[in-house]
Amino acid sequence: MRKITIRDIAREAGVSPSTVSRVINNSAPVSKELKERVLSTIKKLGYNPNPIAQSLRKGFTNTIGFIIPDITNPFFSLIVKGAEEYLKRKKMFLIVCNSNHSVKEEERLLQTLMERKTDGLLFIGAGNRNKIISTSLDKMKIVFVDRVYEKCKAPYVVSNNYKGMKNLIDYLVDTGHKSFVFLNGEKNTYSAKERLRGFLDALKEHKIEEYEVVFGQFTYESGFALAKGLKKIPDAIVCGNDLMAYGAIDALEERGYKVPDDVSVTGFDDLPFSKHYKPSLTTVRQPFYEMGYEAAKILYRLINSKPNIETNVVLETKLVIRETAKPKGGRR
Repeated sequence: MRKITIRDIAREAGVSPSTVSRVINNSAPVSKELKERVLSTIKKLGYNPNPIAQSLRKGFTNTIGFIIPDITNPFFSLIVKGAEEYLKRKKMFLIVCNSNHSVKEEERLLQTLMERKTDGLLFIGAGNRNKIISTSLDKMKIVFVDRVYEKCKAPYVVSNNYKGMKNLIDYLVDTGHKSFVFLNGEKNTYSAKERLRGFLDALKEHKIEEYEVVFGQFTYESGFALAKGLKKIPDAIVCGNDLMAYGAIDALEERGYKVPDDVSVTGFDDLPFSKHYKPSLTTVRQPFYEMGYEAAKILYRLINSKPNIETNVVLETKLVIRETAKPKGGRR
């Protein structure tokens, strides 16, 4: 079956091809009578415009790229969901790319998205060593999510990692915990650095000197391996995220320790599964859906040159107390 063209529509409607084009692309005023005639003919003949050709004419592809470090981590998936739901309302498509915690891979993905003329990029980096991200700001609108790059003047949306971790440590100290191990994620990521800063400042304020910091990755496997290798078990093991906490709990139980009777364990994120974990996880809730939604909103306004853009957003976190942290020495 031959594909219907603009010329076919024009011939059937008795108008010029340029009139049909103006109606389809809404690029110039057309009388109400002509517009209705063209739209009626389009419906009659079953014409479907070529979206790629339309994008080339308009100078936009209506596509947004989103580079994330780990597509298997529910935290990033829930951020993506927030962004996708906003962009869907604006009739824009989201292309999700997984860097697998590799700076080299995210650089390759970034180059590919630029070559494909993607309108903009939402970016969660694997670290702070990306060589081409700063040079890409002149070629593409970029909004950072869950990351802040000090040398890049681009908008960002993050949660208050520092305050969230500080509130968690305050709670643990107030309930009698006196020794700590912090199983953190990748040391070069913004979130890991902010959580470490909150951890150390809180301990300093409480004059607690018995602690250890170990870096790994924000994964279940890393949490398991790090907890498995601990030589001394403290009052509380503070984990960089919920996935690490799941791994740490399983490793501790394999070693014969009971959580929380022998040691308290905490996470950071409050993934949907954390309240169903056995025992349920004490953690810090991040507004991941809102992070994605707000970042997409900022990017959309940047692409469309909207004024009064709030470019840097810090969303608040919330301490969630459940079963994996138990008061020590009877204190509450």
